[in-house]
Amino acid sequence: MASFKDHFSGGARGYSAYRPGYPQELFSWLARLPAERELAWDCATGNGQAAVGLAPHFMRVVASDASAQQIANRREHPGIEYLVALAEASALRERSCDLVTVAQSAHWFDFERFYAEVRRVAKPRGVLALWTYSMFRVDPACDALVDRFYEDVIGPYWPPERRHVESGYATLPFPLEEIAAPRIDLTSDWNLHQVIRYLGTWSAVQRYRKQHGEDPVGELEPALAVSWGSPDQPRRVTWPVHLRVGRV
Repeated sequence: MASFKDHFSGGARGYSAYRPGYPQELFSWLARLPAERELAWDCATGNGQAAVGLAPHFMRVVASDASAQQIANRREHPGIEYLVALAEASALRERSCDLVTVAQSAHWFDFERFYAEVRRVAKPRGVLALWTYSMFRVDPACDALVDRFYEDVIGPYWPPERRHVESGYATLPFPLEEIAAPRIDLTSDWNLHQVIRYLGTWSAVQRYRKQHGEDPVGELEPALAVSWGSPDQPRRVTWPVHLRVGRV
């Protein structure tokens, strides 16, 4: 596990409860790309958000993560086999996967070793899909407060790999025959309490807490509440999704 950059095991329970789910249109589109639908590998699955979305479309889904704590908080599904494994060393059979997916995690990988593993386990002309999502948007007033928090308060605590997320994965190495992807947004109707708990799952927030012994989100919440209105009122929260998809 020497290459595993573990920024999330400590918050695995919150990650399971307060990360947004992915839209079904994403999985329906991905499932149409491979020639067969026997096996999908959801790599760095976390607690299985993407794996659950893939399960209706494939005979089998293998969902792996290098964090045993994340797997312990998995979303159970009869069509999913969970295992603890590095992205760069999955232990899957050669040429067994029709689709490989990585949701919001590829920027942490050893790219050269990961792509070698994908080529090993993918069937000929199999498909790899990586995606990330940008900062969420609510309205201009809320967005300005969150952007200031992101840049000025916790900005120094983001790991350097975060730059790939900020570029929408445009800076991520992708040595495959690329497939044009549709525009897809991730949306949830959340109240203010859910947004605050989601912010608490950010790796920079967790690093800030560890270094200072206090929660930076607590200082943001009162200002955000003024713009939000009633904290129990659900509002539409939107994250633009950025895909890199290619054939192996």
